[in-house]
Amino acid sequence: MRLDRRWLALALALAGCACPPERPQPATSAPGPGPEAREDASAATPAAGERPQGDDAAPREERPPPAEGAAPAPTPPTPAIDWSERQEERDRMVDEQLAPREIRSPAVLAAMRKVPRHLFVPADQTRFAYGDHPLPIGYDVTISQPYIVALMSQLAEVKPGDRVLEIGTGSGYQAAILAELGAEVYSIEIIEPLASEARARLEALGYGDRVHVRNGDGYGGWPEEAPFAAILLTAAPPRVPPPLREQLAIGGRLVAPVGTFVQSLIVLTRTRRGYRQREEGLVRFVPMTGEAGG
Repeated sequence: MRLDRRWLALALALAGCACPPERPQPATSAPGPGPEAREDASAATPAAGERPQGDDAAPREERPPPAEGAAPAPTPPTPAIDWSERQEERDRMVDEQLAPREIRSPAVLAAMRKVPRHLFVPADQTRFAYGDHPLPIGYDVTISQPYIVALMSQLAEVKPGDRVLEIGTGSGYQAAILAELGAEVYSIEIIEPLASEARARLEALGYGDRVHVRNGDGYGGWPEEAPFAAILLTAAPPRVPPPLREQLAIGGRLVAPVGTFVQSLIVLTRTRRGYRQREEGLVRFVPMTGEAGG
């Protein structure tokens, strides 16, 4: 027999029953924050008994807020990247600044033509992005001139599949070039806001699965991911930190500016019998801070 829904509702109301409310649908989970943000959030100390662990952990919306000073969430990825934007300027940069100055590696030249350098500099510097000079990116840090980025990449002799350590992520431009060469890049940046911005930028450009950025002092390297086929330093220590020497694979190359006021760009190669070093000329980089800076 088929009851009219209106009569059924009236009968339930008279019987003192209320229909149960609809069960709320769970919200779709958004992508989690980067590793540093997750660690900061987990470091917040809730009141006793408010955050059980394991299977009985509280739902996401009931967790206490992150501790003060936690890193902000990464910038959302850019919806679309026009890789052809300012391509003529990149071509001119390669043809006029790099190829005539002994940059011969086809892979390095192709990477420099492809990576949109103007997306790695502050908005007020974008018009200068393809000039033959470094540019300020904040926090007393610069993005190296295109020639130096290309030269260090060429000297590192990176091959597809190589594991490469970079000390000094900066804006992430050098890391993107290394990724285009086929490397798996581990990059350390001592200035937290730069590390967060570079990570978000690299993820937005599609390099997130090939470039791993973390905030910290690069003096000690990244021992858990060693050995490395190449190590690049984008800031100048007074001398090569011993932990970085030790993290080079046999046959690996460390490319770095070394010195204080007068700096030399060196290539340190690890051999089975020790290390071999050569100099490639004088350069001027910002000094390496943290333990290397004393």
